[in-house]
Amino acid sequence: MNLLHSNDRLGEYPPSLYADTRDPLRGFPALQGDVSADVVVIGAGYTGLSAALHLAEAGRRVVVLEAHRVGFGASGRNGGQLGSGQRLEVDDLEKMAGVDVSHRLWDLAEEAKRLTRQLAARANVPITNGIAHAFRTPEEFDHAMDMIERLSRDYGYHEIEALAGDGFKAILPSDAYIAGELDHGAGHVHPLNLAIGMARLADGAGARIYELSEVTGIDHAQQASGKTIVTTGQGRVRCDHLILAANGYLGELEPKVAARVMPINNFIVATEPLGDRATEVLTRNIGVHDTKFVVNYWRLDAEGRLIFGGGENVSYRFPNDIAAKVRKPLLQIYPGLADVKFTHAWGGTLAITMNRMPCFIRPAPNCLSASGYSGHGLALATLAGKLMAQAVEGQADGFDAMAALPCPPFPGGAMLRWPMLVAGMSWYSLRDRLGI
Repeated sequence: MNLLHSNDRLGEYPPSLYADTRDPLRGFPALQGDVSADVVVIGAGYTGLSAALHLAEAGRRVVVLEAHRVGFGASGRNGGQLGSGQRLEVDDLEKMAGVDVSHRLWDLAEEAKRLTRQLAARANVPITNGIAHAFRTPEEFDHAMDMIERLSRDYGYHEIEALAGDGFKAILPSDAYIAGELDHGAGHVHPLNLAIGMARLADGAGARIYELSEVTGIDHAQQASGKTIVTTGQGRVRCDHLILAANGYLGELEPKVAARVMPINNFIVATEPLGDRATEVLTRNIGVHDTKFVVNYWRLDAEGRLIFGGGENVSYRFPNDIAAKVRKPLLQIYPGLADVKFTHAWGGTLAITMNRMPCFIRPAPNCLSASGYSGHGLALATLAGKLMAQAVEGQADGFDAMAALPCPPFPGGAMLRWPMLVAGMSWYSLRDRLGI
């Protein structure tokens, strides 16, 4: 079964609030016949579009192949949170890779935010500042206080405000959390419009974008000549360099990536406009995420709709009733919203790794891949595209810094990763329910 077709109609955006409120974008043609390019990019999400834009602006002939529509995957379905740092906090990164590497990774993450803001500004897509992190226990808040101090003292980041007790409840009026922090340097955005804006920029720079052009094969057999042939249902591209940017939708096109990157599904709902009741959810125009292993995340849009994400599954299929799956964690936080109607409910496929850090890898001498952002990909995916573009141009320091991180395969590789992960997620979901 192919995740590209398991839950969605060919060439259509999922029935999400984002799809209904997206900026207009003309359709791009499907690839027909044989063409050539300096670089082929597989996937038209943040990673692929950023790579295509930066390569086209450097004068490269770029072809982007997208199985559905621009921003069809996680880039057009996510919670829209532009977060700070890497997926792991700096204390964990220091243990994993050392202090110097942790500083380099923090700096790359800050570069990722700046790049995303710059591209959004160029594309006229607004980003609103402010992301809160909600804590369930005093121990979580104590750890956060330590991290706020360390980031300020050692990393020069002074944007996080600690909010204890009533101070946090004044922003987020829920009894589910005892404290929180507010990162003024983070932000939130309409995620599909960001992808659409990046596509416009890449198209304007000369990248050739093909939609409805699912890749069916990659042939590196031409390596003696330094070429790779990428095949779709109706065409082929002969290229010098290949960039894999399909994340959770890559499937088995590249086994070295498939063994290390695991697709999982996440689900979001949008409510009717809440009107005056919006202040029962948030009193500031910020995004929020909490500390659960299966994280809850939410924000209000400009019309006062609650956009709330919660719940995951490890399956090729979305649940039959996404709304019911997400309503449960929502009501655990806001029981007073039991009567509020949902206007949209949708799912999407993201990708995780064993250690929750992105997987940067060179599957072949002329092939680069970045994926597995583990729910922290809005900024990092955008930077990953630029880093791969720079590597193609011979400036691989940033890509190599990410590729040097450990990226172990899942136990049993691609074949056994599903049952192993199901067992692991079941355990952590139980911990969430028990409040551990």
